[in-house]
Amino acid sequence: MNALDTTLLLLSAAVLGVVAFRMLQLPPMLGYLVVGILIGPHGFGLAQESSATHELAEFGVVFLMFSIGLEFSLAKLMSMRRAVFGLGMAQVIVTIAMAMVCGLAAAQWLPGHFNIGWEAAFALGGALAMSSTAIVSKMLTERMELESPHGRQIISVLLFQDLAVVPLLIMVPALASHSGDLAETLAWAGGKAALVLFLLLFLGQKLMRGWFRIVVKRRSQELFMLNLLLITLGAAWLTERAGLSLALGAFVAGMLISETEYKHQVEEDIKSFRDVLLGLFFITIGMLLNLRLVIEHGWLVLLLLIAPVMLKFGLIAALARVFGNSTSVSLRTGLGLAQAGEFGFVLLNQAGGLKLLDPLLLQLILASMVLSMLISPFILAKSDAIVMKLSANEWMTQSLALTQIAARTMNVKKHVIIAGFGRSGQSLARLLSEEFIEYQALDLDPDRIREAQIAGANVSYGDAARRESLLAVGINRAAALVVTYTNTNSALKILHLVHELNPSLPVIVRSHDDTDLNKLRAAGATEVVPELMEGSLMLASHALVLLGVPLRRVVHRVQTARDERYESLRGFFHGASDMVDGPENLQLRLHTVVLNARAKSLGKSLADLNLAELEVDVTAVRRGKNRLSPEQSLILQEADVVVLRGTAESVARAEQRLLK
Repeated sequence: MNALDTTLLLLSAAVLGVVAFRMLQLPPMLGYLVVGILIGPHGFGLAQESSATHELAEFGVVFLMFSIGLEFSLAKLMSMRRAVFGLGMAQVIVTIAMAMVCGLAAAQWLPGHFNIGWEAAFALGGALAMSSTAIVSKMLTERMELESPHGRQIISVLLFQDLAVVPLLIMVPALASHSGDLAETLAWAGGKAALVLFLLLFLGQKLMRGWFRIVVKRRSQELFMLNLLLITLGAAWLTERAGLSLALGAFVAGMLISETEYKHQVEEDIKSFRDVLLGLFFITIGMLLNLRLVIEHGWLVLLLLIAPVMLKFGLIAALARVFGNSTSVSLRTGLGLAQAGEFGFVLLNQAGGLKLLDPLLLQLILASMVLSMLISPFILAKSDAIVMKLSANEWMTQSLALTQIAARTMNVKKHVIIAGFGRSGQSLARLLSEEFIEYQALDLDPDRIREAQIAGANVSYGDAARRESLLAVGINRAAALVVTYTNTNSALKILHLVHELNPSLPVIVRSHDDTDLNKLRAAGATEVVPELMEGSLMLASHALVLLGVPLRRVVHRVQTARDERYESLRGFFHGASDMVDGPENLQLRLHTVVLNARAKSLGKSLADLNLAELEVDVTAVRRGKNRLSPEQSLILQEADVVVLRGTAESVARAEQRLLK
C-alpha cells in the first residue's frame, strides 16, 4: 500500500467514524480511536503502523499544544508556577515511587505473571505518571473548562509531565546499563533545556511582535500562514533538539503569540491543521490495541486497567488537596489525569527495547493504557456526576455558591442579568450603573471575579448556561438578560433555559457576525448584535457625518439598518484575504454573475428562475451603467450583471441555474 492509498484509507475511515459517533452523540475522539482499532494491524489489517505515520500524527499534538498556548501568557504561566513545579513535580515523583512499590510487590506475590526488577518498575512508574495531553486538553477545550480551577491544575500538571519526560528518557537506559555518569548526563540535558526555554521565553517575546508586524505589512495570507507554520514547527524543533518534547516548544510559541494582537487570526488559521492531524494521532493510538490479546488475557488486562487508573486518580486527588485545592477541584483534577498518556508509550517502548520487561507483559500493559485513553472521554464527560457522588459536601458547596448568588439578588427586581463579565460585560455593567439600573453578572473566571468583587462589581461565579445559576440570579424577577460573549452553542443553551423559566424575558445576544443570526433569532433572541455589522455601521456613520451628510439622516439610516435586522448589510464579496469557509460555516456572501450569450436565463424573469427555492436572494441587477431594482417581473438580458446573496453552496447552485 503506497502513501496515497494509506492517506485515502485513513481519511475515509475517519470521516465514517466521526459521522457515526456524531450521530450517536458521542465525542468524535472516540470515533478516531475505534477507527484505529478496526483498520489497524490487530483489527482488519487494512493499515499498518509506520514511523512516518506516527511522526505525522505527532504534529496533531504539536498544533493542539500551540492552540492551548494561545490561551495563556507568560504572566499567567508565572502565576501558575506553584501548580506546575509543586503539584506537577509531586505527582510525577510520588506516582513513580508508588508504582515501584506496587510493581515489586506484584513481582513478589505473582511471580508467574509479574517478573520485573526495580529498574523495570521505575520505567513503568514513569510511564504511569504520564497523562494524555491530547485527550485531556481537547476535552477541556470543548467543555470550555481551560480557565476553570481544575482546568488550570490539570494543564499545570501536564506541562510538568512534558518537562519530566526528558530526565526519565535519560535515566531509564542509564539505570538499565548501570552507568556511572548519570548525574553528568542529567546536568548537561538540564542545561540545554534551560537555555532553549530562556531563549524562547525572553528573547522570543521581544522578537515575536516585531516579526509578525513585518509579515503582516506584506498583506499576504499565504505568507502569514507560512510564517505561522515556521514559528510553530521551528519552536517545536528547537525544544526537541534540546531533549524536550515537540509539544512543549509549540506551547511556548503559542504563549508568545498570545501576547500579540494577531492571536485571534492565528487561532483561526491553525485550527484546520490541528483538527486533521490530531484525528490522525488518535487513529494511530487506536491501531496499537491488540484485541486478540485483550480477549485471551481479559482478567489481567482488566486488572492492569482498573488498578493504575484508580491508583492515579486517588493519588492526584490527594496531592491536589494537599496543595490547597477544594475537594471538588481535587477530584476533578484526579479524574482528568487518571488515564495513560502519549509519552507513556515512548517510555514503555524504551523499556521494551532495553529488555527490562517481558514482551507479553509489555503488550498487556500497552493494551491497558490504550483502553484507559479510550474510556477517558466518558470519565471526563461524567466528571460532575462522579464528583457529586464521591464528595459528600460537593452538593453543599454548589448549593452554597448558588445561595450566595441568590442572597445577592434576593431583594433585586427588574435587574439585568449579564452572562459573561469580560470586557463587553464590564462595559455594559458600567453604563447600567451610571443609569442606576441594577445588574447581576455571572462569569467562570475566578481571578476576574475576585478582582471585580473587590472593586464593588455585582458579579458571581456561575455558568449562565445552567438552570440552577439562572434561578439563583433571579431570572423570574429580571428585566432583561444579555449574553456578552460570542459562543453560539452556549447562547443557544441559555435561550432554551430562558424559554422554559421566563419566556417573556427579553434576551440580547452578542455574535461575531451574521453567520448564526437566524439560528439565534429562531431560538428566541429578542435582539442579536453582530459586532462586525455594528462596527460597519459606526464606520459608515462617522464617514457620512465627516462628509457633510446631516446627522439626522445618518441616525435614520443606522436605525433603519438595525430595524431591518441588518438585512441590507448581510453578505459581502469574498476575496483571497478572507478566511475560507469551513464545512459548518453558513455565512452569507455576495457573488456577481455576468450573463453571457449562452446563458439559459436570458429572456426569463426572476420569477421564472425561482432562485428563492435555492435560498438565494437577488440583491441587484446592473445593466450597463444602470442599477435596476430586482423585481420578480424583471426580464434578464445578455451582459446583465446579477448580484446574488447566499451561502457558498447555494450561490454556486444559483449560478448554475442562471448560466446552464
